[in-house]
Amino acid sequence: MRELKMKSKYENMKIIYNRSKIGWYWAPLFVSFWFLLFYLVVVSSFHRMPRLKTQLDELQQPGQFIGERAENTLLRLSKIGPKVVGSAANEQVAVQFLLSEITDIIDGARTDLYSIEKDVQIASGNYLLWSMVNVYQSVQNVVVKLSPRNASSEAALLINTHFDSVPGSSGAGDAGMMCVIMLEVLRVITKYETPLTYSVVFLFNGAEENPLQGSHAFITQHPWAQNVKAVMNLDSAGSGGREILFQSGPDNPWLMKYYGKNIVHPFASTIGEELFQNGFVPSETDYRVFRDYGEIPGLDMAQVLNGYVYHTKYDRFNLIPRRTYQLTGDNILALVKALANAEELENPSKYAEGHMIFFDVLGWFFVYYPESTGEIINICVCVVVCLTIVGYIWIMSSSTGMFRRRIWAKFGILTALQVAGVGLGIGLVLSIALFLDAVNLPMSWFSQNWMLFGLYFCPMIFGMGIVPAIYFSRTKEHGLPLGYGIQLLMHSHCLILTVVTVVMISYSIRSAFVIMLCIAFYTLSVLLNVITRAHKTNFLWLIPHCLCQVLPFMFYTYCCYAFYVVFVPMQGRECNTNPEILMGFFTALMVLLFAPFLVPLLCLFRKSKTIISMFGVCTILFIILAATPIAFPYAEKTAPQRFFAVHTARTFHNADRASTVNHTDSGYFVVPVDRRPHTLDDILFENTNYSKAATIDCDSEIMCGYPIYSSRWLNAVDNSYFVTGPEPNKDYLPTLSIIDKSSSNAQSIKFTLEIAGPDHTSIFIQPVNGTRLVDWTFTKEPLEQNVKPPYYVYWSYALDPTPLQFSMEFEHDSDDWTGSSFRIAIMGHRTHHDMYIDEEFREFLATFPPWAHVSSWIGSYNSWEL
Repeated sequence: MRELKMKSKYENMKIIYNRSKIGWYWAPLFVSFWFLLFYLVVVSSFHRMPRLKTQLDELQQPGQFIGERAENTLLRLSKIGPKVVGSAANEQVAVQFLLSEITDIIDGARTDLYSIEKDVQIASGNYLLWSMVNVYQSVQNVVVKLSPRNASSEAALLINTHFDSVPGSSGAGDAGMMCVIMLEVLRVITKYETPLTYSVVFLFNGAEENPLQGSHAFITQHPWAQNVKAVMNLDSAGSGGREILFQSGPDNPWLMKYYGKNIVHPFASTIGEELFQNGFVPSETDYRVFRDYGEIPGLDMAQVLNGYVYHTKYDRFNLIPRRTYQLTGDNILALVKALANAEELENPSKYAEGHMIFFDVLGWFFVYYPESTGEIINICVCVVVCLTIVGYIWIMSSSTGMFRRRIWAKFGILTALQVAGVGLGIGLVLSIALFLDAVNLPMSWFSQNWMLFGLYFCPMIFGMGIVPAIYFSRTKEHGLPLGYGIQLLMHSHCLILTVVTVVMISYSIRSAFVIMLCIAFYTLSVLLNVITRAHKTNFLWLIPHCLCQVLPFMFYTYCCYAFYVVFVPMQGRECNTNPEILMGFFTALMVLLFAPFLVPLLCLFRKSKTIISMFGVCTILFIILAATPIAFPYAEKTAPQRFFAVHTARTFHNADRASTVNHTDSGYFVVPVDRRPHTLDDILFENTNYSKAATIDCDSEIMCGYPIYSSRWLNAVDNSYFVTGPEPNKDYLPTLSIIDKSSSNAQSIKFTLEIAGPDHTSIFIQPVNGTRLVDWTFTKEPLEQNVKPPYYVYWSYALDPTPLQFSMEFEHDSDDWTGSSFRIAIMGHRTHHDMYIDEEFREFLATFPPWAHVSSWIGSYNSWEL
């Protein structure tokens, strides 16, 4: 009997220690399965959109959003062309277009059920945006207020978008698309018997690109604003596609509850919200103004597909996917109906406390729950993970007959190996990112996203896989069975992620749910294997393991794909940071989530080191490829490189009473806005008549003598340059007049100035000779917040060209006012007067290659020392 038991134990041990492997030829099929899963399921799910409904559908099912009508409206709106603040197209044609559409809607509305009021607001004001004082004058908003006849409350829901555009762009996607969506939503609600508890205010603001002036004018000055309790802000960072909800609140978790219950086609994630709120997205929307100056909560939504054409002349009607109208329209109509009947809208402050964790799963369904619930779930999952790993090692000891301390020792070794593998992968990724930027080869993936696979996915997979592959190849005759070893290796990664999850929980990072899902599904596969005893077999344990990895793989690659859709085009307008770091780091993070429980499985195949080394070879090939024309980042129309070019006349005055002219010149101010500022050097300056002008001392002239147009140009000053050229038309030059100069005491002096000029003017003020600016006409926030000089004032007007008059008071520690008190630089910009662009400027612009997109106009730079 004893001999039979010994024989049985020996046979069990023989099975356990069986180190047979799978044929190497199955490895390509294994990898191909996950590739196909990504392309056939994940990518198709991301781009899935509903059928466009026509006006024939309306006859069959009244009360639904009709995408065809919205499409036809956008076609007519986009034919107006660029709608820049101050232009006739924006202030007259676009305003009249909207009023005409609204009038038609009112004519077909159920006025027995609803009261509909329309208004054109004309407003002026100023406020601090970033470090810039944003001064606006006579900007326009078109506003519609829809109220139920039997309303018992004055509370209102605000729906906002903008109809103005950047210079040179028709603004079909940004944000003409949202304008026509709002018009159709207004039409559907008012034409059919739609129950409403509260009023809905539709704000078509005419000065968002200026930036964010129309929203500030409405929320701080319009009489309807005082009753607004929540806002839905609609914008665009691309040309159609699914609109992403990237911000909610602040606080007010009830908003997310209504979004989750009523959204038809969800696309939202806590990850995006935390990325946006922590400055990873180089943009702002009107949502910020409503939040900061109106103190109202809301939802911030934007379309993000094809961000390459955002703020370019390629933002055209014909590029917007037709099904976009239906997708976004269905969503907005459903949300407006829900929020306009939400009881929380009466007094949102009662429901303001708390945050939500939310995410969609491949657009199939939406998950949302309170942050407090998320913390409980995260903690419970972490506890279960730890108990499962301890229990597994206990069972392993009993199955193998090995001492537990030996198994724990092996577990410690494998944990160290996993940390080393992860460290190697991350190290390779960061090294590649730094190397490509250092040798001026960044953004090879900009128009060809497949480059990301070889540059960042492959080195990460290679690093994570090669270290354990070498270890397992050298421990064939001793130690744990291969299957157990690989499982322990994956346990170690699960434990590492658990520690990271605990750290994120301690810092109240809501995106911890992302890692929690990873370890939860892996732990589920371990429990299934233990329950079925499949973990003792050579290969059967792979079935539950791989099945439990399918959904996490699809979810994480979906998040990764969405990230690339949003952030890759954004790198074309960001010059200060290394975009390779962002792409590489995020890719490494995603690989650590979707691949750590798949890459170790490659060790089960014969020739595993060779298989894994192929990812390293692929990395080297892609690095070489990045230096060839094949990986050139830009493409005409589809992925252009962005530049600004301003035909400029510059005048620098002396610091004397007569303000005599010290120096004048003229030419073309060129602003590259991405990480490859020198791509045009050979084209513009070799074998041409153009040359870069000598750089002016930035200490002696404000902004280095460059005609800054907006605060975003401040980040690009170091890469900008001035090309000598003829003078532009000077009829538009700004003028500066000293209206008054007085002193209330020996240590202070007050200037009253008047500036006249074009409808977009930048003003910089730099105190000199020990003086301090202590008071002025504008908002006092820059002075109270100790904003570093020079002080930046951005002034624009729409209808009223009255010169800007303002006062400034300076103080000095002594009563000796010998010398100047401040320097002032005024940069005027005519952004919408093509008639002033002369032939020489057009010839200069013609030298830019087809893959370069140039936003161009005429401007000026004038400086004085007073």
